[in-house]
Amino acid sequence: MKLHTKIFIGLVGGIVAGAIFGPLSKSIAPVGTLFLNLIRMIIIPLVFSSLVVGAANIGDIRSLGRIGGKTVVFYLVTTGLAVIIGLVLANLIGPGQGLTIDVEAAQVTAREAPSVASVILGLVPTNPFQAMIEGNMLQIIVLALFLGLGITMVGKTAQVVLDFFTAFAEVMYRLTGVIMELAPYGVFALIAPVVASYGPGVVLPLFKVILAVYLGCILHWLIVYSPLVRGLGKLNPWQFFREISPAQIYAFSTCSSSGTLPISMECARKLGIPNQISSFVLPLGATVNMDGTALYQGVCALFIAQVYGLSLGLAQQLMIVLTATLASIGTAGVPGAGLIMLSMVLAGVGLPLEGIALVAGIDRILDMIRTTTNITGDLVGAVIIAESEAERSIAESPSLPR
Repeated sequence: MKLHTKIFIGLVGGIVAGAIFGPLSKSIAPVGTLFLNLIRMIIIPLVFSSLVVGAANIGDIRSLGRIGGKTVVFYLVTTGLAVIIGLVLANLIGPGQGLTIDVEAAQVTAREAPSVASVILGLVPTNPFQAMIEGNMLQIIVLALFLGLGITMVGKTAQVVLDFFTAFAEVMYRLTGVIMELAPYGVFALIAPVVASYGPGVVLPLFKVILAVYLGCILHWLIVYSPLVRGLGKLNPWQFFREISPAQIYAFSTCSSSGTLPISMECARKLGIPNQISSFVLPLGATVNMDGTALYQGVCALFIAQVYGLSLGLAQQLMIVLTATLASIGTAGVPGAGLIMLSMVLAGVGLPLEGIALVAGIDRILDMIRTTTNITGDLVGAVIIAESEAERSIAESPSLPR
């Protein structure tokens, strides 16, 4: 039985167990936490070692800049499209129309979307060890890229350093494979307590919001990702989604883009994406690419406006697109970050922050699909950029057979 089938069985089994046994199923939560800890344990060493090797193998600052430029542009464009899809669905479905719910002040402080200058300054770590301790993925990525380029510039003398990181990366890949064998049990233990905690009482009053977010994410897969995978990635979408299903199911269960990163990298290897591409594109995506979260912002902002009887014009909805796209860069890929990002969006268009309490009760349910969409977008980007770099190599070497 293939691993993605086992993980799917674990997911379904966890849903059934949570529904049948209710609070009793929460007793297996430590098993899920232990699995999460195993994944978190390998994230930083895996990302750091693979990025160093990837940058050293690219070996050209111009090539690295070209790949980085493509990656950032792809993520920003798809994030903007996701917000637009969310706003269109929210306008059509009207999730907040005719709904009255007692709203208590949410315990979320409004934050401003980060400025371009602060994002740039935050890229370079003043203390590399502190960046690793805090898990600041953007700073870790920059450090690894500089180290990889330094190895290339030194040349033969630094071969021993490259050999060390190459071997270290292979060790981390093998450990990832071992931990992945435990994924079905981890997913089962993670999803059962969630189902037990969120019964129909919290879901039914906000069903339209859940419908709009889930429908929007699925539409984003179908009308944005699938054509991009087929057209620019030269890959059958069905094959793509089948191969990345372990990462999708894990993301759905854990609601963590960063936590899913080792599994995403394993899926990228199975798709044949070169390591120097996946080791750059996927860690960056886990940090800055938030398509699903951005779509959720659009739906929730319009939902809150409708509940409060406020009308958002075209200019304000365009501001939501802009704010959500920029805020996605400064939002970490961890569970619950969507609420922080939502506070930025609401503040940007002048909506009451108390409205966050309306969706806080179902945030975990919404987080599951939006995180799945986030990591799917990361892998779509990796496929497309890998194909574009392959096409470039062939164009530069016409004698190579296709």
